[in-house]
Amino acid sequence: MVANEILHTAFSESFGGHGQLYTAPGRVNLIGEHTDYNLGFVLPGAINKGISVAIRLNGKNTYRVQSLDFKEEVTFAADGQKLPVAWANYILGVVMEFHIRCFAVPGFDAVFAGDVPVGGGMSSSAALESAFAFAINDLCQFGISRRELAEIGQAAEHKYAGVRCGIMDQFASLHGERDKLIRLDCRSLDYELVPFRLTGYQVVLLDTRVKHSLASSEYNTRRAECEAGVKSLKAIYPEVQSLRDADLPMLEAVRSQLQPATFTRCQYVIEENARVLNAITQLKTGDIAAFGQEMFASHEGLSKKYRVSCAELDLLVDIARKCGVTGARMMGGGFGGCTINVVAESALAAFLQEAERSFNAAFGRAPLVYGVKISDGARRV
Repeated sequence: MVANEILHTAFSESFGGHGQLYTAPGRVNLIGEHTDYNLGFVLPGAINKGISVAIRLNGKNTYRVQSLDFKEEVTFAADGQKLPVAWANYILGVVMEFHIRCFAVPGFDAVFAGDVPVGGGMSSSAALESAFAFAINDLCQFGISRRELAEIGQAAEHKYAGVRCGIMDQFASLHGERDKLIRLDCRSLDYELVPFRLTGYQVVLLDTRVKHSLASSEYNTRRAECEAGVKSLKAIYPEVQSLRDADLPMLEAVRSQLQPATFTRCQYVIEENARVLNAITQLKTGDIAAFGQEMFASHEGLSKKYRVSCAELDLLVDIARKCGVTGARMMGGGFGGCTINVVAESALAAFLQEAERSFNAAFGRAPLVYGVKISDGARRV
């Protein structure tokens, strides 16, 4: 996380005095990709990288926000007008969602910075939304639950960033706990904290340094394809409200009515939901090897059936398999970003060396390496 002194100094220089500090983390998702907006199951955890904000009410009707990372400052009102600065729309969206729920947010001054790599699949946008939602709720003493704060962040992303994301990222950022993953039912939003203390293993992300140039448009396309599958399923099976309610025999029964791509998208989602539940059982019984195989199977489905991987991600997963990594897969929306790897500490150095060598030979650069720890969610500092 960003050092408190940096934010205090920047706030004092820009606005005078001090603001209250808050922080919200990014997240990793061990398994369960693209299942959240299909109302299925996911297994994320908050991480020790996030967005930190210094904020203070200013007694005005305007909001002044400065980004240290982008070296930009914006001033806006709660009028719903989208802003020309992309990052500011996430914050505007959060403010507007409070207003929609009849919680009038007074004006504030804020400075924020983060260490979540943008475009790495660790959900820097959800961390930004969650940091501001948590801070506003605490400063104004609105008493809104963390669950509703996650819904506020999700709605902000839908309406102001144009990405029809599920709720997993915001939920994990707000509900995370150290050394625990979150088994989240994305339909009911019931959740269970699953212990994740892997003695002798590390969670390591390898960043392809490919940004998600296709992610937003293809994300919305995948969502539409899944909705088309549900529509055909529902015509025969009225109980199917989402792919969460379907199984493979049901999908096979409507195969002739679906475009081939739609069939394979739906097939992946149904299979991935089953993998998440299997993976949780394996974690609880301590079968880390079986857990890792579910991760590899998840990547295979994402690459071959859901078609959201890319050559760089596929190569890193192949290297992981050849190097004896316990489990690996792409993480996030796809088309770039990171792979997530569960690696025995004894195999880590050789894996990273081979990944650098082979990736550099193929693409002319080395992947970036991030070690992450499962950490606490949004909080006042």
